[in-house]
Amino acid sequence: MTAIPDPARLDDLAAHVGALPGFDDAAARAAATRQASLTKPPGSLGRLEEIAVFVAGWRGDPRPRLETAQALVFAGNHGICAQGVNPFPQAVTAQMVANFQAGGAAINQICRVTGAALAVVALDLDRPTGDFTQGPAMGEDETLDAMRQGAAAVDPDADILVLGEMGIGNSTVAAALAAAVFGGPAEGWVGAGTGADDAVRARKLAAVEAGLARHAGTRGLHWLARIGGREQAAICGAVLEARARRIPVLLDGFICTAATAPLHAAAPGALDHCLAGHVSREPGHRRLLDAMGRRPVLDFDMALGEGSGAALALGVVRAALACHDGMATFAEAGVAGG
Repeated sequence: MTAIPDPARLDDLAAHVGALPGFDDAAARAAATRQASLTKPPGSLGRLEEIAVFVAGWRGDPRPRLETAQALVFAGNHGICAQGVNPFPQAVTAQMVANFQAGGAAINQICRVTGAALAVVALDLDRPTGDFTQGPAMGEDETLDAMRQGAAAVDPDADILVLGEMGIGNSTVAAALAAAVFGGPAEGWVGAGTGADDAVRARKLAAVEAGLARHAGTRGLHWLARIGGREQAAICGAVLEARARRIPVLLDGFICTAATAPLHAAAPGALDHCLAGHVSREPGHRRLLDAMGRRPVLDFDMALGEGSGAALALGVVRAALACHDGMATFAEAGVAGG
């Protein structure tokens, strides 16, 4: 059973966001006090100290541990591929899902190293969404169903959640969502994705511009239905479920982050428990993170997707909490200066 309500309308879900659990200031203050007592100069671990306090506040525990880390990759197919926006056929989505399940992808190796249990959720791959240049990508009921599947996939016992995606054509969807929520010329949001040449990129741009024009006036979570996809909706459902259970989230690259843009539009605080795992090489991602006020954990020039950057950042979060919990205080170590 999920911890978030099962609404009949997207607007009902958006209204619920404000009632979700918030940051535990008392736990965060206790964590910061502990940081100040550890055997190191104040602030010398930089971002690691910030991450430890962040996790403490969201877990409600001054000394949190990551006993269970879950990684979820959601996969979907997209009707926008009818516009020639994809350099690879849609069959690759299912093929890559099989590769994930067989343990042969980058995300499998990174999860093994960083200690995350990986699950892959394929969402009706034989039934692509609608072409958003011709009409809505999904109906409201279909969008809510994908969100429910995303929420249901979250392990309630997880201490942290890593999110990723797979879906041929979904870099076009991501560009459209980012442009819809944050505005500006569509060209600034459209990149190469999985290796689009100039001709394919031009078709991506035309598709985004056409979709934005057709669905002008859409607001908030309704962008998921109009131009999003099932994996984007599932990511939003998982983010909300994690928030309800006080589970911090590591978001992957441009596509994963753009999936949450409608949540940000509906209620900016809905993403307060999320960290940007990394900043992608995809040109729109840095711009998107800036617009959302997010500072990435890593900047490794990655652009693979499938949760790989977020899973890699999990290792940094683990190191932050290991230092926070395992280091001696000045008093414990008998070191002067505390």
